[in-house]
Amino acid sequence: MLPIVPPPILLSAYRQGLFPMAESRSDQDIFWVEPRERAIIPIGGFHCSRSLARTIRREVFTIRVDSDFAGTVLECAAPRGDGEGTWISGRIAASYQRLHEVGHAHSIECWQGTELVGGVYGVAFDQVFCGESMFSRRRDASKVALAWLLALLQRAGGVLFDCQFMTGHLASLGAIPIPQSEYLDRLENARGAQRLTLPQSLAEVEREAQDSSSSPGKLIAHSLTQTS
Repeated sequence: MLPIVPPPILLSAYRQGLFPMAESRSDQDIFWVEPRERAIIPIGGFHCSRSLARTIRREVFTIRVDSDFAGTVLECAAPRGDGEGTWISGRIAASYQRLHEVGHAHSIECWQGTELVGGVYGVAFDQVFCGESMFSRRRDASKVALAWLLALLQRAGGVLFDCQFMTGHLASLGAIPIPQSEYLDRLENARGAQRLTLPQSLAEVEREAQDSSSSPGKLIAHSLTQTS
């Protein structure tokens, strides 16, 4: 196994609009990607359907942040049912694990009891979150994780959510394509610290729910349907 990509190099790349990929799980080499067109979900622009809002409100899943970052990455790298391979090599996974340990990578996870059934992970810096990958072992689990992530980012003071490549699935959730040049401008305008980290944002939601005799799911569903 080759050495990990050190956190300062990873963060420098992300600040320049680059991100790493590999050809396969076992690939030792890493190549850096700079798409001509970038997909983003505008903060406050997540498309939350009525059925998804209902699932969030009913708290079908327990939401946690960073309780099993390594497990979330491992699930995202697992073989897909469609036969599509993964770009998350062992070296890349280890590099993100180190980035997580220094506070610049987070996972938003859906749990049912003791089972991790869905989630999304990505890279956090300045007022930016770059979503890397997500997985789902239960219906709508990855959508719920992404919805929570966008809601927590908005609360935390994030201004840019990058989801890399445009797909029909992401478009249905509110993603829009922008030129890489515009993405770089948005990166520059997103310098500086957020009001809260993602774990702090989740803790704030939980406190507010307790104080108002509500539930975290109801607060998040309300925030998403108010802004989408």
